[in-house]
Amino acid sequence: MVRVNGVNLAYLDEGRGDPIILVHGFPLDGTMWDEQVRALSGNHRVIVPDLRGHGASESIAGPYSMDMLADDLNALLDHLDVEEVTLGGFSMGGYVAFAFYRKYKKRVKAIILASTRPQPDSARAAEGRESMALRAESEGQDIIATALLPRLLTPETLENRSDIVAQVRGMMTKVSVEGMAGDLRAMATRVDSTENLGQMTAPTLVIVGEEDVLTPPADSELMARELPDASLQIIPGGGHLVNIENPDTYNFQLLAFLESI
Repeated sequence: MVRVNGVNLAYLDEGRGDPIILVHGFPLDGTMWDEQVRALSGNHRVIVPDLRGHGASESIAGPYSMDMLADDLNALLDHLDVEEVTLGGFSMGGYVAFAFYRKYKKRVKAIILASTRPQPDSARAAEGRESMALRAESEGQDIIATALLPRLLTPETLENRSDIVAQVRGMMTKVSVEGMAGDLRAMATRVDSTENLGQMTAPTLVIVGEEDVLTPPADSELMARELPDASLQIIPGGGHLVNIENPDTYNFQLLAFLESI
């Protein structure tokens, strides 16, 4: 645990070697990366924070922003004496990665954009996030977890992998109401990152599940076309949380990318 920017931030720091920081999505926590930590920490220093309001990190009221979450990561890297890092962001963590690169690109050796997209919310989507934030504040986390589960996992996983369903639901119900509402409003007001793709010159892996309904492969294909130095991997049979549903294939692609940079 470290105090950064007025909040106590929990993090995992495993392994030795070139550092990589993995940023979780909404409404999850750093344990979503457990299989990746096991696979990567043999040859890399793997840093996995719980964003403010998530996991074991402190819950504080919003407003939040992607820039604020990026500032938290920057302060964490300062605390850990890490100058340059491979930056990985999943879903909302990808939005944080876009903000981090805009502000601190000299610290970024390479990028992993996982199950994410560069476009901002439409007006309708932003309204939906505000409605969800209000519902979380009035009814609690469980109602949001129940609504989101079918969009995070494939139908096959929902039907046949009760262990994964329990793991994901457990992460979601541990997120504080403040963190959940703060993230939703931060995502609704995030800036458009599509215009910045051409300036993101660091080597980039774009990775997504073939059956992702939240950030479909078309979004990843767009990023791979526009980024100057990107490779695209679409994992067969995977949903939004493809790193949990198909960790072996996912980890193989991460390791291959890290070895190439």
